[in-house]
Amino acid sequence: MPRPETLDQGRWTGLWRRLGARGDGLSIFTALAAAYAEPARVYHTTEHIRDCLTQLDLCRNSAGRADEVEAAIWFHDAVYQPAGADNEERSAALARTALDQSGLAQEVTARIAELVLATQHLAAPTEPDAALLCDIDLSIFGRSRAVFAEFERRIRREYAWVPEPVYRTARAETLEAFLRRRSIYQTGYFRERYEVPARANLTRVLKELGGGCTTDG
Repeated sequence: MPRPETLDQGRWTGLWRRLGARGDGLSIFTALAAAYAEPARVYHTTEHIRDCLTQLDLCRNSAGRADEVEAAIWFHDAVYQPAGADNEERSAALARTALDQSGLAQEVTARIAELVLATQHLAAPTEPDAALLCDIDLSIFGRSRAVFAEFERRIRREYAWVPEPVYRTARAETLEAFLRRRSIYQTGYFRERYEVPARANLTRVLKELGGGCTTDG
């Protein structure tokens, strides 16, 4: 079993083989492991990737191209700078470059890069695998009250340099945008499992932040 703070090299190698990429992919694995272990990260770490992979395993049969969704999970936060506005774009570009150089068909690398871009969460995706990936990424919203509170604490620590009033306003705007959606989750599995607790968690933290809690449907 991998140590809790590490990524699973064996799992990566298996995915690499299933994708049909050249070589063993270990240099890319090493680069991803180093990225997710960067000291500035508090939530967007190896733990987040492992949690996303666990969530995928629970609903893998509902994915159209499960291996591509899994690849997108590995890459989706590879570049993460709290002050940056283009983390997902840079992560998608990294995925495209790494996978193109590994001999995958361009349409495969393009789909994986597009999945990574979907985790910007600018809008609820309609493409099924993108919807599944975004639900996996947002599943933390619907966890227990204690787990969600720890998530919020870790996000705040990643933005420790932001003054408290500015952070509260920006965070409230971000979370309220999800709460305004008709459904936070786009797939049946995650909607049934997490929609109700996610709305309760978001409503509660918005009150704590001093924001509103308006919903539509």
